[in-house]
Amino acid sequence: MRKQFLFMFLALIVVNTSNAQTRTTRIGYIDMEYILENVSDYKEAKAQLELKAQKWKQEIEAKKLDITTLKEGLKAERALLTKELIDERETEIKFLEDEMLSYQEKQFGANGNLMHQKASLAKPIQDQVFTAVQDIAEAKNYDFIFDKSSDLTMLFSNKRFDISDQVIRVLNRTDKREQLTKKQLKDQEAKESLENAIDENPALQDRQKALEEKRTAREKLIEDRRLEQEAKKKEYDDRRKAIAAEREARKNGTVSEPAKTDATKTDATAKPAATATETTTTEPAVNKAEERQKLYEQRKKELEERRKKILEEREAAKKAKEAETQKANTTNN
Repeated sequence: MRKQFLFMFLALIVVNTSNAQTRTTRIGYIDMEYILENVSDYKEAKAQLELKAQKWKQEIEAKKLDITTLKEGLKAERALLTKELIDERETEIKFLEDEMLSYQEKQFGANGNLMHQKASLAKPIQDQVFTAVQDIAEAKNYDFIFDKSSDLTMLFSNKRFDISDQVIRVLNRTDKREQLTKKQLKDQEAKESLENAIDENPALQDRQKALEEKRTAREKLIEDRRLEQEAKKKEYDDRRKAIAAEREARKNGTVSEPAKTDATKTDATAKPAATATETTTTEPAVNKAEERQKLYEQRKKELEERRKKILEEREAAKKAKEAETQKANTTNN
């Protein structure tokens, strides 16, 4: 019994030691290409370089077109030219072709202007990235940080070890700090502290994600309520306009009534005509009332469907949150 207890005690010590050693080693990686594509200075300079490259391509295409024109002209006139003239034109064409190939190699070759300018364009940003990586490594006690886009072969990389977004935030913070006031700088530092805490704590990341989802759902609900109020207001305005139009029509009908009465006294045959006029006047009002009722029912149906959709989205978000919580608890266990 004593030996078994001693064995279990030694096993626990070994397990705790191995866990402690595992926790002290922190590994991360970055994706340099992803970082460069998300830095505004690099994107602007890259766009300018692409315009230059496009201009070089157009110049090369113009040279090719000139050479093709000379070749076709020589082919059409070959039977009329002497051997000396043919040799002279062929020499000229060969010279232009060599010049065009040389220009193409100079601009787009392995050691051409495009490659050199790309390297010089990325160099300052890469230096800033290396500085940011060193700051992050020192602040968060990383032991190793690799570059995923380099020649290093990474057969598998877990996304939670990717600190590329942290590096981008550090670079953007450096640009923003130069333009902030003291109060804005203080708010920015508080925001940075929160972001760092989220990066360090996966549970906090899930909580922040859940809060963002709730905020998005709340904003969507507010927007739906605003649209509903606007729809009600529009319906009220339409109803008010319809009532005003109906009153105007009735007013016009009462104005013509004395003439209609006189016509009835003088000629009994005029009565059906007057009745037809009344029917014609009242029919548009009835049709408008029916249209308003249909429009009201249609909008009521749309609002009900929208409300059901919002409730379904809330329920789906709630279930997803519960599933993530259960998954996290299972992982922790």
